[in-house]
Amino acid sequence: MMTIISLLLLASLLPHLTFTADVDVGIVNGREAKPHSRPYMVSIQFFGHHICGGSLISNQWVLTAAHCWNRRMTLTVVVGAHDLRNSTSLNRISVKNYIPHPDYLICTLQNDIMLLMLQRKVRLNKNVGLIPLPKDSKDVSVDTPCSVAGWGRLWTTGLGSDRLMEVNVTALNHEECQSKWGPIYSALQMVCAYGGGGSCKGDSGGPLVCGDTAVGVTSFGDSKLCNSAERPNVYTKIAAYLPWIYQNIKKVK
Repeated sequence: MMTIISLLLLASLLPHLTFTADVDVGIVNGREAKPHSRPYMVSIQFFGHHICGGSLISNQWVLTAAHCWNRRMTLTVVVGAHDLRNSTSLNRISVKNYIPHPDYLICTLQNDIMLLMLQRKVRLNKNVGLIPLPKDSKDVSVDTPCSVAGWGRLWTTGLGSDRLMEVNVTALNHEECQSKWGPIYSALQMVCAYGGGGSCKGDSGGPLVCGDTAVGVTSFGDSKLCNSAERPNVYTKIAAYLPWIYQNIKKVK
């Protein structure tokens, strides 16, 4: 009986989620970022079109969301970009290895995290840099000021942005996130945040940044309204996956 109830609860939430590279999580009510002020941001592209964001965490590895890729897709990564319209000057790099989390579940977006190994190492400079990961598994404190950025939609049904946008958000407590999302939300694996603006379609995979550290990977939100107060955006908690991240970076050459 409990299994049936759980499935019914899940079914009631599914209309609020979208999956694969279409998860509705551009930055709405945001501002244009200062060019190259976030040198770790990358644009993940499919046939030359931006579909997701990501973070450069080493000179050959990008951290993003698992739902940004399926096995039929060949992705490229653009590093050091601000305006994606400058196509002739964009530094595009092929992906050598795709490593989605082995326990990623598309139906609930559990373990929605993925590593991309680039075909070649990038040269770090003022426009291309790395973002630190958490040093331990501690949760980000409630009401911590954070930010998100991306090239996604500027409003729920609008177009994506050619230029990198950003907005400030605040981390919410797990109880509030759980009450908003129900059984979809896992306090062990996720964190949620809300602000005057937030993530939208095309921002998936980008980092939730608190201080100078990437604490989350943009995962999902309300498919009917970007930056919904009733269903705040949810991020995969990077701290919960540190051993997995470092083990894969170390073993894959």
